[in-house]
Amino acid sequence: MGKFGVVLFNLGGPLSKDDIEEFLYNLFMDPYIIDIPLKGVLRRALASAIARRRAGKTAFYYDVMGGKSPQYELTVKQAKALEKKLRERCEAKVYVGMRYFKPYIEEAYKALVQDNIENVILLPLYPQYSRTTTLSSFEEWNRVSENPSGRMKVLQIESYHDDPLYIEAVADRINVALSKFPESIRGRVHLLFSAHGVPERVIKHGDPYQTQIVETVNLVSRKFPNLHSLAYQSRVGPVKWLGPATPDELKSLAERGVKNLLVVPISFVSEHSETLYEINYLYRKEASRLGIEQFEMMPALNDSPKFIEALSNLILKKVREFGQ
Repeated sequence: MGKFGVVLFNLGGPLSKDDIEEFLYNLFMDPYIIDIPLKGVLRRALASAIARRRAGKTAFYYDVMGGKSPQYELTVKQAKALEKKLRERCEAKVYVGMRYFKPYIEEAYKALVQDNIENVILLPLYPQYSRTTTLSSFEEWNRVSENPSGRMKVLQIESYHDDPLYIEAVADRINVALSKFPESIRGRVHLLFSAHGVPERVIKHGDPYQTQIVETVNLVSRKFPNLHSLAYQSRVGPVKWLGPATPDELKSLAERGVKNLLVVPISFVSEHSETLYEINYLYRKEASRLGIEQFEMMPALNDSPKFIEALSNLILKKVREFGQ
């Protein structure tokens, strides 16, 4: 087949502290995030109010991270590495489309049109499927894309939570982090898998996210002798979310005498506020206060060769469908 395009979907993040409120506004305008029956002016007013209130509270996150989210730069690195890998086998071009900040999904679509790409694969950088991330990105693509002639054929990769190479890539990153502990105790370091939480009602409505997170954790943990547990972070709002919450699990582990802890950000494939601030700053401080002696965080997959190979293989399998 001829040239095809790949669009990497990610959440995006502020490129400077001046962008925080706009980013949050876009986030809270998403009906999959604030899933209450509001439209038009009312939804915009609510999103604007929440964004204004939270912008000041979250500004410190970005101070810790150097004044901006690194997610855009890291996603571009992933795109370049993936394009290079794909071009070993075929003619492909990789684009980046962010859900909540620049470059938006619409910009990726316009670039594909300008480049006369007719075959497109959409690849969310969310290994586990959720309507709050994966479906939201697909729906945004559908909203901004225009294909009246039917020339553009679009295929979707919905999840890869159990892909063997993806699992190996995570295991490799865990080994990198475990190397920071004395060799004699590495097999006894507790592994705390921390996933981004979602409201419980999302799962009750049939979302497979929690099931896929558990499957990923089970597949990864089999590769290690270490004890492990799973918790959820980044709760927002008063509704009940998946639990246990990561801070609560930290407290529980400390009370059980855990002194050496490795946190594995299992639902994230690039660094951003949930890893660099929430885990590596906020939870690190809390762990120290609780008496945990050595706290480490697994580095995100970013553009690790094995992760890029996993993505490449997923795409090449999907490419075959263009000829059908």
